[in-house]
Amino acid sequence: MLTYLLFLVPPMLLALLAQWMVHSAYRKMNQIPARMSGAEAARRILDSNGLYNVPIEQTPGHLSDHYDPSSKVVRLSPEVFQGYTMSAVGIAAHEVGHAIQDAKQYAPLVIRNLAVPAASFGSGLSSILLLAAFGLVFAGLSQLGAYAMLAAIVCFGAIVFFQVVNLPVEFNASTRAKNELVGLGIVSPAELPYVSKVLSAAAMTYVAATLQSVATLAYYVLQFMMLTSSGSNRE
Repeated sequence: MLTYLLFLVPPMLLALLAQWMVHSAYRKMNQIPARMSGAEAARRILDSNGLYNVPIEQTPGHLSDHYDPSSKVVRLSPEVFQGYTMSAVGIAAHEVGHAIQDAKQYAPLVIRNLAVPAASFGSGLSSILLLAAFGLVFAGLSQLGAYAMLAAIVCFGAIVFFQVVNLPVEFNASTRAKNELVGLGIVSPAELPYVSKVLSAAAMTYVAATLQSVATLAYYVLQFMMLTSSGSNRE
């Protein structure tokens, strides 16, 4: 239990801190007005990149903004879609950044999209395999438990791979967003730090999620090594 806490509590605390930073930055920048709404900013950036056929839809929820690569649609939460604030234009531009990546076949995005099915499959299966491994060990079937643990490591490795590949995708989308916002005059260079605060805080959530996944995988690997070591000693 102590080992589990040492591996996973620090990343969990970082994730909580990152979430607090996002909501704090969003609230503050939501008080600073922008010259157009998030939807208007998104449309202008899309059109300037020749993406006239990519629609912008309003989707329910708070900070539920995303780009759907399968439907080629930018979906914005009501606050972002309708908001005339720095938070709104920054988040909208970030999601459009993903649409631009998709149109230009940005390599990390292509790899990330290919990794989605494996990561989704591995997410559910790894937990089941981990429980099975501990159950087998408890039942005295250490070798079978080790195999189950190894399978859990492989499955969870798909999640870690997805998270690692996702980092450059998110950072690049934010960089594109800031360049487009200033280049098109949606925000001035003097206003850019306001947008950067929101995007930087959001980036921390992806970093925290990656560290959490890496720490979990490391914990699995440590348990596997301890399991195989104890099995070797008994022999």
